[in-house]
Amino acid sequence: MRNILKRSALGAAVPHEKGTAACETQKLPLPGRLVLPMAQHIGAPAAVAVEKGDRVLVGSLVGRAEGSVSANIHSGVSGEVSEIGEIMMPNGTVVPAVTIIPDGEQQTDPSVRPPEVNDYKSFVEAVRASGLVGLGGAGFPTAVKLSPKNPDEVKILIVNGAECEPFLTADTREMLECTADIIAGVKAVKKHMNLERVIIAVERNKPEAIAAMRAAIDDAAISLKVLPSRYPQGAEKILIEKCTGREVPQGGLPGDVGVLVMNVASAGFLGRYLETGMPLVTRRLTVDGDAVEHPKNVEAVVGTPVEEVLAFCGLRERPAKVMAGGPMMGTCLVSTDFPIIKQNNGILAFTEASAHLPEPKPCIRCGRCINGCPMGLSPVEIASAFSAENIDALAELKTDLCMECGTCTYVCPAKRPVTQTVRLAKDLLRKGGKKNG
Repeated sequence: MRNILKRSALGAAVPHEKGTAACETQKLPLPGRLVLPMAQHIGAPAAVAVEKGDRVLVGSLVGRAEGSVSANIHSGVSGEVSEIGEIMMPNGTVVPAVTIIPDGEQQTDPSVRPPEVNDYKSFVEAVRASGLVGLGGAGFPTAVKLSPKNPDEVKILIVNGAECEPFLTADTREMLECTADIIAGVKAVKKHMNLERVIIAVERNKPEAIAAMRAAIDDAAISLKVLPSRYPQGAEKILIEKCTGREVPQGGLPGDVGVLVMNVASAGFLGRYLETGMPLVTRRLTVDGDAVEHPKNVEAVVGTPVEEVLAFCGLRERPAKVMAGGPMMGTCLVSTDFPIIKQNNGILAFTEASAHLPEPKPCIRCGRCINGCPMGLSPVEIASAFSAENIDALAELKTDLCMECGTCTYVCPAKRPVTQTVRLAKDLLRKGGKKNG
């Protein structure tokens, strides 16, 4: 990888589209049904822990974490388990799913109580029990993140409040509405992991959030870092370099350079969980796009069908495209029957006019994708190697470093699907590497 991460011009000046930043979070009514896929995180799906006909309460365990990288799943409603079946995820995988019909009573499970935390081990176990996963979109189980192979060497926590994707403002509202929770969560991580300092990183296009976080900081070991408003400042490796000057090695993790990264929403949840014991059963998300009548930030019970979220905000017209997440790295949904899951920080609905993809033209070899890549890669060369199925060239070009941020596609004047091509190249490299190995 070329050593050029320090050039802050890398990336793209994408439109911010933060029109919902001033919209206070509104609670969504209880859904008519709750659908809980057992895979709402990176790693092994959870094992179904209930049976059809069971009565569940708010906070009841519905899916039990399986394996070393997995996460518990809980019910956000009281009601009856009506079905245990399967659901196809946006990536095409089929996983078990539990459907619950709410009874409207919202009785809380007796097991919901503040966890007893008195040391590092009990802290990690409490986080594991909560079902918390990374709420910035990736969904990596937080308990695993808090258990690096070298815990004594991890000394810095970076709290990611960049929220660099266009349209999304849920993290902004977290910083404005739940400032004290974020600080409480941060202090808990700092204390139990014996960290030396904490850096809360926020893009400069969020002045109100910056002011709120700065006013809440009451610990000399916690500082605020204002980032340039340039996509993708919130990408983990870019964020680490920007805040510490350290570069995560190829194939490495933040812990390898003594850093832990956590999203502001994850920190906020952690602060609330340690106080109440309520596991992760709701999600704050932004609902926006030109097909949405009243864009806003909402708090929905995890498992609420997307169609009910869109109905709450209203639609100007039937959307041609619905996305979970932001327009740069989000996932298109084939159906609005799909539920809100833990990783969702936004639902975007676009009309045919704005969702229409221009016809790609031949590559003009301009190099904009190279100049824009925040990882210092050469997407045009990767695309050529992929077309030739040249595994050795893909490895030499460090294709696996691509974080699929979408910058190369965005800056391409020929409107070529560069990111999609590199994603396929990564898959080919993985398969080829296994085959050759």
